[in-house]
Amino acid sequence: MMLLETLQFLIKTISELFVLVLLMRFYLQVARAPFKHPLTQFVIAVSNFAVLPLRRWIPAWRSYDTATMVLAWVVSLLALVSILLLNPLPYDLLHPQSWLALTLLALLDVFRLSLYLLMGAVFVLAILSWVNPYNGLRPVLEALTRPYLRPFQRAVIGGVDLSPLVLLLVIQVILMLPVRMLEMSFLMQLKMAV
Repeated sequence: MMLLETLQFLIKTISELFVLVLLMRFYLQVARAPFKHPLTQFVIAVSNFAVLPLRRWIPAWRSYDTATMVLAWVVSLLALVSILLLNPLPYDLLHPQSWLALTLLALLDVFRLSLYLLMGAVFVLAILSWVNPYNGLRPVLEALTRPYLRPFQRAVIGGVDLSPLVLLLVIQVILMLPVRMLEMSFLMQLKMAV
């Protein structure tokens, strides 16, 4: 039992880390972040082995790197299926309703990880603005977070920009309410297919 839990933990952790790298690659391209930055170079180097072959079959759509997003979704889906296969509870993976629920759960997982990535970028940017405002990572983080912070930039009290705090609260509410409710709904669909 402990071995299965450890294996499930490893599958979940490794897959989520890889999906985060893929999401970072996608969002860095969308935000037109500096390509020469070491973080961007690292993300591209780590994910090229999987993204480049997939681009032969999945072309870009409106200059968006569709292959990277599809790969993030597929990795999330494969991780969910692997974890379910290792689960002692029986799941009917041959039922179409199960695959619909798994597909939607994987899509929701990619969205959830995108929110976590945004939270991390906002948090690190806020810390850097206090500790080291001229850090080389700042342009990359600003490119990633600028569109999301802009609507809240009126939240300045006493010369202190509170927009990161407001955005973090909004993301947390999204994760707690709609994302969690959808996740529970999809899990119920999966259990009903047994």
